[in-house]
Amino acid sequence: MTPLRIFQRLAATFSILLLPAALQAADRVTILYDAFSDSKEMVKDWGFSALVEHDGKRILFDTGNNAEIFQRNVKSLGIDLTKLDFVVISHRHSDHSTGLTYLLKVNPAVPVYVAREGAGMFGGSLPNSFLRPAASLPAKMRYFDGNYPAELPTGKIFDGGNFILVDKLTEVTPGIFLVPTTSKTPGTLELRELTLAIKGPRGLMLVDGCSHAGVEEILQAAAAIDSRFHILFGGLHLVTTPEDQIDLLVTNLKNKWKLEKIAPGHCTGEAAFLRLQKAYGEDYYYAGAGTRLDVP
Repeated sequence: MTPLRIFQRLAATFSILLLPAALQAADRVTILYDAFSDSKEMVKDWGFSALVEHDGKRILFDTGNNAEIFQRNVKSLGIDLTKLDFVVISHRHSDHSTGLTYLLKVNPAVPVYVAREGAGMFGGSLPNSFLRPAASLPAKMRYFDGNYPAELPTGKIFDGGNFILVDKLTEVTPGIFLVPTTSKTPGTLELRELTLAIKGPRGLMLVDGCSHAGVEEILQAAAAIDSRFHILFGGLHLVTTPEDQIDLLVTNLKNKWKLEKIAPGHCTGEAAFLRLQKAYGEDYYYAGAGTRLDVP
């Protein structure tokens, strides 16, 4: 190696060491699963999954609708699922959770954060008060002969899995939060959902699954961490929403919530893609399957 080449390598090394940490390791979001893409390597399917990289942490958010497609897309992108800090499953719908069957084969011990539900598919328990005792009944007609356990454990549909149940705002690791919300919408009434929120110098980076509670409800809940919203990824559940309501929401995102940038996907819907792109201009980021986006 020539002296000039040695000098160039040393200069590059020292320049990296002297850079601020925020510039050395930018946040990155890689979309692993969605029904639209500009990559021939990705299999398109209804569902959502993303890999979020922040401050040296690697977080898998959701696992898509089909374990084989999830596996293929992950391998096409060269993603190593054995090197994850933790996983977030936004909610129990199959288009966000089915890929867990593959994930748990390759990384069975990884912590998986899920929304706590009374009889959820990821396990948990119900209080024994749920049984509403009627002491006058004969023992053979009473649950557990009237000798109730302290709690009623609920089963889970996945073999194994290090599931961690979340029912309140939770800081998983410094600056990385899970924001729980509950849907009040007919059809998904009482469905519980988790949003990933990462606090940075410019506000929050949010990753949603489907926004079943409504994206404005999610922003309101996340404001307990930071009222500045830098960028939002994921599904806004506007596929069937009337266009006038979409227009109102887009206006609110821009003017009321001051959301700076948006990278929508999944159930946001084509009508909303169109309106969000028009409203946000260069602050609208394409986020189809296969997209790797360094967060600006």
